[in-house]
Amino acid sequence: MKKHMQIFSVLGLLAISSLIAKDAPSDQPAEATAPTEAQVEITKISEAFGHVISKNLENIGVKFDMAQVVKGLQDAIAGKEAPMTEMECIQAIASAQAKVFKDQCAENLKRADAFLASNSKEKGVVALEDGKVQYLVTAQGTGAVIEDHFSPLVKYKGKHLDGSVFGESKEEEMISLDEIIPGLKSALLGMKEGEKRTVYIHPDLAYGTTGYLPPNSLLTFELEIVKANAPVKEAADTDTPKTKEMQEIVDVQTDMR
Repeated sequence: MKKHMQIFSVLGLLAISSLIAKDAPSDQPAEATAPTEAQVEITKISEAFGHVISKNLENIGVKFDMAQVVKGLQDAIAGKEAPMTEMECIQAIASAQAKVFKDQCAENLKRADAFLASNSKEKGVVALEDGKVQYLVTAQGTGAVIEDHFSPLVKYKGKHLDGSVFGESKEEEMISLDEIIPGLKSALLGMKEGEKRTVYIHPDLAYGTTGYLPPNSLLTFELEIVKANAPVKEAADTDTPKTKEMQEIVDVQTDMR
């Protein structure tokens, strides 16, 4: 949240400064000539910067009244007094963020519980960890079995409950069972080389309210085991760096909130 506040403050000041500079009266007499290349460029830059501001406002997590945001910029340029101090504004946004976050946590947890309760009744679904990890075998394996402390080579696709993808491997990637989220570890243990599973993980055994994903997200993984255990040297020889998403998956300590 602190990071979001800094973005909001800096962008707000930059936006006001750019608009003041753009709209300030010039000492030079106006000329009825075609706009210069520099003028056309600054017009494009100004418009693009507006998009940057909009995207960063969205990242704050609060639904702003954009008409009032524009009014605030115009009033600031005109020298009018703001309806609250900068500190009061920051505190108000932080309070609004906290409420949005709390509501999102509750709603996502409710959806996760409801989905797993229903999914557990589907044909072929196996439940682990008191039903908080569920999986469906989509292709049988015949090779070696993954055991505790192994570092398997896998192919994966990670999805949210709505089906949107948050991470996907380009090639096989090595992961350490000692470093991944508990739910994914439970699902991988016992898988054979060549086996494919669709795995569903409750937020309690995933990232909960921390991490880079929405809080209390139920995670779905499509997994394929390429090799049950890949020594570190062998994995390094594949020269397949982890994607950003898989790095987040194996780093259970990450907390960007």
